[in-house]
Amino acid sequence: MDNKAKTLINICQAAGQLAEQYFREQDRLVIDQKGHQDFVSQADRNVELLIREKLQETFPDDAIVGEEHSPAPGTSGFTWVIDPIDGTTNFINGIPAWTVVIAGVCEGKTQIGIIHDPCNEETFLAELGKGAWLNGKPLEIKDQRQLSDGTVGVGYSNRVDSRGILRLVTALTDEGAMFYRNASGALSLAYVAAERLLGYSEEHMNAWDCLAGQLIVSEAGGRVEDQNADAMIRDGGRVVVGLPQVYDRLLEISVTAFAAEH
Repeated sequence: MDNKAKTLINICQAAGQLAEQYFREQDRLVIDQKGHQDFVSQADRNVELLIREKLQETFPDDAIVGEEHSPAPGTSGFTWVIDPIDGTTNFINGIPAWTVVIAGVCEGKTQIGIIHDPCNEETFLAELGKGAWLNGKPLEIKDQRQLSDGTVGVGYSNRVDSRGILRLVTALTDEGAMFYRNASGALSLAYVAAERLLGYSEEHMNAWDCLAGQLIVSEAGGRVEDQNADAMIRDGGRVVVGLPQVYDRLLEISVTAFAAEH
């Protein structure tokens, strides 16, 4: 593990500690609503500020893109992508399924990604071409189950038509699969890398929710749609990942489910 990875772990752990302080004091948490079923708390904003401050101290030439604050330009060609609390709806309702997420992008590829789950003391990390780890132990996908033998994570965004997720869930159950939604896309992606889920599908995700998880799945030996990370930062997009033996079928099901209405 190189120094950049160790630094990221330290930053995420510090951010997780701050977030946990807010999480334990639900009655004092100030919450705003950005849109339908779309919330932000002062915890999201302040945790992101902490992450930005530490990244800027260590990597002053890098750009930063975060969910809650304006982008900060850089000169190095390297961009940090932050989701201070992925799973805010869980967070503000006292449900311990949320994560701190950071990805590092250069030349259209995610170079490093980390998903830190403070509630369960789990840190998922991957570096491009070097592998993936959970709490320092290598992640290596060997699971051979089919869709009918396990569970697929699904996500829903209010930025898209709700009929897509309904078609996806129907298709998965017709296939014999179970479906799982925990309202934290990043955590679900990490669970694919750990073979807890067979795959994950969501019609539209923002870059800060998915880039780290996609890299972790890929480096663990899973399959991920080939996407340009810079385009994902700009526009977001569909995310489908899976264990090798189920990926093609899950992608086929997802493409059909998310197709525009005619």
